[in-house]
Amino acid sequence: MQQQTPQQWHILSLLKWAESYFASHDIEDPRASAEMLLAHTLKLRRIDLYIRYDQPLMSDELARFKALIIRRAAGEPVAYIMGQKGFWSLELRVTPDVLIPRPDTEILVEAAVGAIPKDGGETPLRVLELGTGSGAIIAAIASERPGHCFFASDCSIKALDIAKENARYHQLDAAICFFASDWFSALMPIPRFDLIVSNPPYIPSADIDALQPEIRKFEPRNALDGGKDGLDAIRNIIGHAKNYLKPGGSLMLEIGYDQRMQVSEMSESGGYEQIRFIKDYGGHDRVGCMVVPIHLC
Repeated sequence: MQQQTPQQWHILSLLKWAESYFASHDIEDPRASAEMLLAHTLKLRRIDLYIRYDQPLMSDELARFKALIIRRAAGEPVAYIMGQKGFWSLELRVTPDVLIPRPDTEILVEAAVGAIPKDGGETPLRVLELGTGSGAIIAAIASERPGHCFFASDCSIKALDIAKENARYHQLDAAICFFASDWFSALMPIPRFDLIVSNPPYIPSADIDALQPEIRKFEPRNALDGGKDGLDAIRNIIGHAKNYLKPGGSLMLEIGYDQRMQVSEMSESGGYEQIRFIKDYGGHDRVGCMVVPIHLC
């Protein structure tokens, strides 16, 4: 790159160079990383890069792109570099204070949306998300089911600030009440919600150091670490959620691909019924759904 003058670099040649550079640094999906970062630098859509493939870059554009390349080559996720991530139908702001939303988590959104009537009517449902992070899940649900009452908590004030910002951006701030809480700690144990959803940390502590570098080095560990067996948060939520759900209320949790048996056993011993699991796009059990029977409430 140093051998050419800035005027000699155009979009297509720069994409090819960046792809090769990322590949030499073992960056996953090097072409996609190059496209997203260059489009972000030039404030273009990715498809526009190919429409304007022969457009030369100015020296200041090259300098900005080079700074992003350095960060990506060091393993920093594209979402954190760009400060945004698409999820469901929403564009969300993300920072290292929150977990980057994953496509598999949309399975949880689909399940929740399917359990909520389209029209709140005279009896709107009350929906709570525990550990909201960027607010991706609750914002996606609220965007699909207006007229209901939505609540979301997180133990991180910085994460709540991001979630509130995302809600404001999508004009959902009036629909969602955010509050600080370590799971149920800020709530009184009175049945009040029709549905509780959560994507809690579920990775065993010992497994975190074996994760991809861009995950273990950059994403918040407290959003990943599920304790010795990966089930600490899930065990807590399943054990207490029935005290906060209305009769017949539902609990929906994202879980690890190999945790179905343990989650099923916890749910059964906790007195839940209608226990079922929904698979993700890779065919793994990803969402556990269960209902509090009326006689327990």
